[in-house]
Amino acid sequence: MSMPAFPCDRELLAAHVLQALPPGEAAALEAHLAGCTHCRRELEQLDPVVAAFAAWPTDLLRPRSALQARLAGRLAAETGGSVVAPPPRRHRDPEWEEVAPGILVKMLAHDHERHLVSMLVRLVPGGEYPPHRHAAVEELHLLEGELWIDDRKLFPGDYNRAEPGTGDQRVWSETGCTCVLVTSTRDVLG
Repeated sequence: MSMPAFPCDRELLAAHVLQALPPGEAAALEAHLAGCTHCRRELEQLDPVVAAFAAWPTDLLRPRSALQARLAGRLAAETGGSVVAPPPRRHRDPEWEEVAPGILVKMLAHDHERHLVSMLVRLVPGGEYPPHRHAAVEELHLLEGELWIDDRKLFPGDYNRAEPGTGDQRVWSETGCTCVLVTSTRDVLG
């Protein structure tokens, strides 16, 4: 992609927000952005769209550096061009944090006013979540693995909704699992 004869180009801005421009073109576009209010506004509108992809599996949208390097090498070999290094990442994904033995979470959002959190939760094989009582509606969507909630076994794609005041005595996974969980910070563990 080369810089256009005219200074404002939506396709270039879209490629830039996706971090798909070669370093030289990205630098030229950054210089253009410094003096162009129209393009800066356009970029501000595109940023949240790309940020919304953060909920997608990172291996799909942001492959590891080694994979990016292999892909760049293969594309260069097939097209006869030179290898273009991927640009540095502009944001960091939340990190997985072990909150208890066998339970990892990746915090996605925290609504302090409503006392709600949304997060990815991963149980290792044989991992178990402690018994708890729900202070608000709890929503769980299982992404991978299998999960038992008391006597109900969930499979990938299954959804579970728990009403306020209800409780779960045993939540565990024989296989290990990953789920999206929206729950209250006021749940009572016990």
